[in-house]
Amino acid sequence: MNYTLKYVPDREAKPREKGITMVMDKGLSVNEIENFLSVSGNHTDLVKLGWATSFVTPNLQDKLNVYRQAGIPVYFGGTLFEAFIIRGQFDDYLRILERYNMEYAEVSDGSIIIPHDVKCEYIRKLKEKVTVISEVGSKDDTVIIPPYKWIQLMQAEIDAGSWKVIAEARESGNVGLFRGNGEVRSGLVEEILTKIPQETIIWEAPQKSQQVWFVKLLGANVNLGNIAPAEVIPLETVRLGLRGDTFNHFLKDFDIPVL
Repeated sequence: MNYTLKYVPDREAKPREKGITMVMDKGLSVNEIENFLSVSGNHTDLVKLGWATSFVTPNLQDKLNVYRQAGIPVYFGGTLFEAFIIRGQFDDYLRILERYNMEYAEVSDGSIIIPHDVKCEYIRKLKEKVTVISEVGSKDDTVIIPPYKWIQLMQAEIDAGSWKVIAEARESGNVGLFRGNGEVRSGLVEEILTKIPQETIIWEAPQKSQQVWFVKLLGANVNLGNIAPAEVIPLETVRLGLRGDTFNHFLKDFDIPVL
């Protein structure tokens, strides 16, 4: 931090298991990444190259190199995994991971239907080669998964070897965890947390109101994903109670002398 300020919540140090900020890169140029990392790199834990953008992004290897030189893990979006699976190209997907020296991979079924035992088998195979992040939830806003099913799917994927499970919300934040207007399905989240440890979940929360909701519920060190590059610094201030939305939320935890 640039100066001393008392009574702010502690943040886990990097590399961290909780308090993760996962950023979605939807097509930044190499220069844009360098600019982004110069101000937000210290607050960024993971970068996802959104859905299958890596297929069409020019200078892909150069982009990956910039992230790696900054010490920030980067991985391809789960939709790319699904694009290979539905075409019967799992072995080709493995070769792509190897070609680009990827250390992380996302396994999802948000756009296609994969029997869950088969999805878990993909997780088991991939975990032998990379760190696996799996995603639970559908990108289809007409698909409503009951809470007990979310818990069942998440637990099975953790048991299969996922390092973290992502709770789906898309980059727009209006499906899965959220209603069409972006409101949090709070009952769903609270029920998931009765069975699944919060540090194993990355909650996709692209909208500020959603980030604030999770920070107030689970604290400064909640794992949040699908954060826009320009929103990393603002999110960090939300985590530290230094933005109006959470300004008073954390102060009650400290014994502050009365002015």
